[in-house]
Amino acid sequence: MGNCCSDVKGGQQAVGGAGGDGSSTAVLATTTPWTTSSGPKGKLLFSRQSSLFDSFDIMRCLFCALQLSLSASKLCDRDYISKSDPMAVVYMKRRDGKLEELGRTEVIMNNLDPTWIQKINVTYQFEIVQTLVFRVYDVDTEYHTIPVKMLKLEHQDFLGEASCVVSEIVTKRDRSLTLNLHSRDGHSSRNLGTLTVRAEETIALRNVVEITFRSSDLVNKDLFSKSDPFLRISRIVETGGSIPICKTEVVNNNLNPTWKPLCLTMQQFVSKETPLVIECFDFNSSGNHLMIGKLQKSVAELENLYQSRAGARIIAPSSGFRHHEKVLRSELFVERFVEKQLYSFLDYISSGFELSFMVAVDFTASNGNPRSPDSLHYIDPLGRLNAYQQAIMEVGEVIQFYDSDRRFPAWGFGGRAHNGSVSHCFNLNGSLPEVEGVEGIMAAYTSALHNVTLAGPTLFGQVINKAADIAGHSLSCHQAKYYILLIITDGVVSDLQETINSVVRASDLPLSILIIGVGGANFKSMEVLDADNGRRLESSTGRIATRDIVQFVPMREVHGGQISVVQALLEELPSQFLTYVRSRDMKPLNV
Repeated sequence: MGNCCSDVKGGQQAVGGAGGDGSSTAVLATTTPWTTSSGPKGKLLFSRQSSLFDSFDIMRCLFCALQLSLSASKLCDRDYISKSDPMAVVYMKRRDGKLEELGRTEVIMNNLDPTWIQKINVTYQFEIVQTLVFRVYDVDTEYHTIPVKMLKLEHQDFLGEASCVVSEIVTKRDRSLTLNLHSRDGHSSRNLGTLTVRAEETIALRNVVEITFRSSDLVNKDLFSKSDPFLRISRIVETGGSIPICKTEVVNNNLNPTWKPLCLTMQQFVSKETPLVIECFDFNSSGNHLMIGKLQKSVAELENLYQSRAGARIIAPSSGFRHHEKVLRSELFVERFVEKQLYSFLDYISSGFELSFMVAVDFTASNGNPRSPDSLHYIDPLGRLNAYQQAIMEVGEVIQFYDSDRRFPAWGFGGRAHNGSVSHCFNLNGSLPEVEGVEGIMAAYTSALHNVTLAGPTLFGQVINKAADIAGHSLSCHQAKYYILLIITDGVVSDLQETINSVVRASDLPLSILIIGVGGANFKSMEVLDADNGRRLESSTGRIATRDIVQFVPMREVHGGQISVVQALLEELPSQFLTYVRSRDMKPLNV
């Protein structure tokens, strides 16, 4: 396998599979199955926590291919003798406000209630607000012989337009949304009809197989200890050769190992009859792994091994001195073989699962006097957003579409109330724990700056515990909700161990914690909370976090790059959600 990772620990971890205790790290196989990205964000190296499927699925979370089907009802009739001949054009609004055309439907003749056949392809991205604009035209008869892509829209009669966000479509139970068409200026009260948009995922390969392997009587390749075996599985291709698709973790010093479960997707093994090569190696930190032996089996044959409880003999590696294959005493067994459905993030969201937003704002004195333009809490009379307002707006605008009632808990920490006491979890809105919408958070934040004195220190523990209490209550009530706590802070946390303890306790709950660092502080020590190195957090009592639930981003680093703070912060959220629901074997509500 060569140097599959840059260090010994990384090379010993599973790829494309996972350990039930979450101790392994998976690397998403792209063109080269063992390549990793070392960037601090946008990385392909991510922590494994209980889920067996994230290594294959994380890119489906971030970039999901959708097809939009369009239909309209009660369109305006622009023709005198016959009915309108409608065509729909779909655009995506870019960051600069300009429209980028995604596609056009066919023209349907003489129909005010068209159902178009031509689909429009859209790449759904959870972490971005993707605004779609739909425009419907009546194509004049003289242009019917011209391909729709070549039509000049200014020569066609405008019938109406509508807009929505992709998130509004995918969060509906049937992934269908009906919009009222209006004039270009949006002010006309005339009824121009409706447009219905339906979204479908284009990836339908949902079948996965979870396999647990064990071996017996492996050949010992080490002199002073026993072999450190791992398995590598490759798919044989028709053109010859093979493509590695996954490997197990290394089991140290063991000739009778049982490896942690591997997950094989249909995309990886193509069909149950496709031959797979299973190779067993003795791990060496130099990267020069010694082959113990190999065998060839299809997924169907592996299933038969499981059902018969029989072992398959391992073949010794070829040698220049031997013309015939040598069958070893070593055997490979299939301890567990389970076929499952791989439900996507959108499967859960469109079935009724909700993402509920919570926010906590740092009111410590290190932010500076809010009345001073140099303060991180300064409210600009010209309307320019400070760092806290910007973070609330950018994250809230994405997540709000996944919360039906849009009532959000909003807290502050590190502030001193009128009675002189410092609180590390107080309501921004006074006596009311929740506010309505992102606008409500912004208003409550501004109001709190007038009513709360900045103090300190920077403590996260109480805020995280409060969020965990809400998530725990929701879980006990069997609500289909997953909570996202956004913490915005200008300084390094003072209660790091207590924060770690709170995070570890919350790792069993339907909760993710997003932390944005604002200002010029050195946030290096905060990165320990974001377990992107695969090392799970450990509490002061020795308890290990069930999964990685924290994502930390310093705002200054993100703004200096090409991606927004929202993209950097939210990129792991769908994977964390899937890790949680799959660890509890939770299915979409409509299954």
